[in-house]
This record gives sequence, structure tokens and C-alpha cells, in this order.
Amino acid sequence: MQGHSAMPPPLQWSPDKKHSDRERWVCIYPAYINSKKTLAQGRRISKEKCVENPTHQEIRDVLLAANLKVGVENKIYSRERSKELLYRGRIRVQLKNDDGSLYNPSFPTRESIMLHLGDMIPKLKTRQTKSGGEQQQSTGNKGKGKGKGRR
Repeated sequence: MQGHSAMPPPLQWSPDKKHSDRERWVCIYPAYINSKKTLAQGRRISKEKCVENPTHQEIRDVLLAANLKVGVENKIYSRERSKELLYRGRIRVQLKNDDGSLYNPSFPTRESIMLHLGDMIPKLKTRQTKSGGEQQQSTGNKGKGKGKGRR
């Protein structure tokens, strides 16, 4: 291997990045836990464990409450069709300490964090007040759009 002076590809994992460096933290996009998305659109966990249209603020609040180190980045998920601000935001979470041990033993994997989010976001105070209002609005629209229309 001595005569091998090729540079490593630029996006390769680099051994000098520590687990505490933000680049090594796992990424979570709201789409991963959005019950309105299909697997093809980027949902990562089963629909029953997902939340309807979660925001990066909700994800951040839940993870901070779970004593995780969290960072928010103004990124948009590559499979996201809408460029609206509502769908922006990528959450970075530290999973491991520099020595490789788990930062928080209750969250060994990215999936464990996503399942926790699906469990906790509906319990947020902002969600509990909102959901009542949304249900009333949606029932009011049922009559619209039905009928013969133009023939």
C-alpha cells in the first residue's frame, strides 16, 4: 500500500472527526416520522408510530427534553417536494461520546430516536391544543367538492 498516494474521496468518513463533532451526529428530517408520507417519500418508521406533519421545532423540543445534544440546520430533505419553510430543518443528534460509548443509553440508534419522537410529539402542549381546532375545520369542508360539477 506504500506506493498508493491516491486521495480518499471527499465525502468519506474521516477518522479525525470525533463523535462530539456535529458532522458525526445523526440527521433526522421531519419527513422520517411524518405519517402523511409514504416510504418512497422518505418515511422511515411504521405509520402507526409516526406523527402528522411534524416540524423541526417539535423534534428539537422533544429531543432537548430527553437531554440529548441537538443541533438544527436550515436544510431541506432531498425527497421533499415542497420548499415551504414548514418543511425545512434538519435535526442533528449526538448518539455517542468521543470514546464510542452511548451519549444516552436510552437512545442507541437513530431509529430509537425516531420512535421516541413519534411517541412524544403528540403529547406536546402545542399539539394538544391544535388538534382540536384542526378536526373541527376538516369536518366543515366535507360538503365541498362533492356533486356533479360540469358535464
